[in-house]
Amino acid sequence: MHLASDLWGARVTRRARERSSLVVLISGSGTNLQALIDATGDRFSPSMASADHQHLTIDASILGVVSNRRDAYGLVRAKQAGIATRVVSARMGEAREDHDRRLRHAVDGFKPDWVVLAGYMRILSMEFLGAYPGKVINLHPALPGDIPGTDAISRAFAEWQVGTRTHSGAMVHLVPDEGVDAGPILGQVRVPFAHGDILETFANRMHSAERLLLVSVVAKLCDLPSVNDEREVALSSR
Repeated sequence: MHLASDLWGARVTRRARERSSLVVLISGSGTNLQALIDATGDRFSPSMASADHQHLTIDASILGVVSNRRDAYGLVRAKQAGIATRVVSARMGEAREDHDRRLRHAVDGFKPDWVVLAGYMRILSMEFLGAYPGKVINLHPALPGDIPGTDAISRAFAEWQVGTRTHSGAMVHLVPDEGVDAGPILGQVRVPFAHGDILETFANRMHSAERLLLVSVVAKLCDLPSVNDEREVALSSR
């Protein structure tokens, strides 16, 4: 696993502060959300789904979970953990910017430090992204510049079957604009294929790698000093 050195290279001692706050956007079952819930320790005991990263903790609280689908099982996971939920679904004939304005209003109510896209299956417009510059991160099951868009795991597997691919992977990146699965890389992990793989076994390894990567990157982000912390360290060193 590789974490971007320009973000994690410098470590400083910081003053005590409140925990970072997260809002997580989802569209489906919420296994990556569960990994974040387990790692933050927010009113919920670790699940079997995240057994591979129980030793990792995130110094943050998940304030809200927002989904574009009312039937997303991730909403159930959030409610079981005592986390507030919101649904902002598409409306017939609604412009993307109008939808994202409603989404922004829902997220604004939580005042998060970070917005985590954990299986959120909509492309966000600048109507939303402009309100959280440098604060929106996305998990994607492919390496940088490799397989953007949906069904990345099955597409990689199909390429391996015909002999044109030996590995895939996952990445977490910042979302600065409307580019699809593109932006400054915060972390990535390579996942090779194995002899005898079927789609299910490869997908299971990918999902485990995704969860571990996401928790690791979010933990690092929440451990970075704030602007005020950096200023205090600089003043104390004079």
